[in-house]
Amino acid sequence: MQLFAELRQQIDLEWEFIDGSIIKAHQHATGARTEDKQAIGKSRGGNTTKIHMAVDSCGLPIDFIVTGGEVHDSKAAIELLEQLPDAEHVIADRGYDSDKIRELVRKKSGVPIIPRKRNSKIGNADIDWCLYKYRHLVENVFARLKHYRAVATRYDKLVRNYTSTLALACCMLWLPM
Repeated sequence: MQLFAELRQQIDLEWEFIDGSIIKAHQHATGARTEDKQAIGKSRGGNTTKIHMAVDSCGLPIDFIVTGGEVHDSKAAIELLEQLPDAEHVIADRGYDSDKIRELVRKKSGVPIIPRKRNSKIGNADIDWCLYKYRHLVENVFARLKHYRAVATRYDKLVRNYTSTLALACCMLWLPM
């Protein structure tokens, strides 16, 4: 994690993109003998882990949180946004549509670019759709991270080990810069 922190010193904070992705956990990844956290959740698809990732304007990972697969994106977004540096715009998908997230982004002097849910009475008249289309940058990071087998299928029993593996993969994305 320390190497990842050193590599990300040149973050472009004009835009921050946040999103989450589910990772399947191998059947032997559960059942650690210690009381340390595992961050493996049960879902219809089996054992899963969710990576909540923040990406900068250049499409490089800034920070991430690993939770159980059943944790909703908006629940982990508050924790993720609190540990991120301030950005001009924070872009996310409809899963992050909540007043708490919007208030936190505004409190950090940013502009939330988050579409409202379909049943919202407020509507999406204030969304910058051109900027929202760049949200593919965070999806591209997940696609590149899943090229690493240890990230795409979680084999580690403890969340600290999986977090280290994920940080190493993020370092590999930063190295060409």
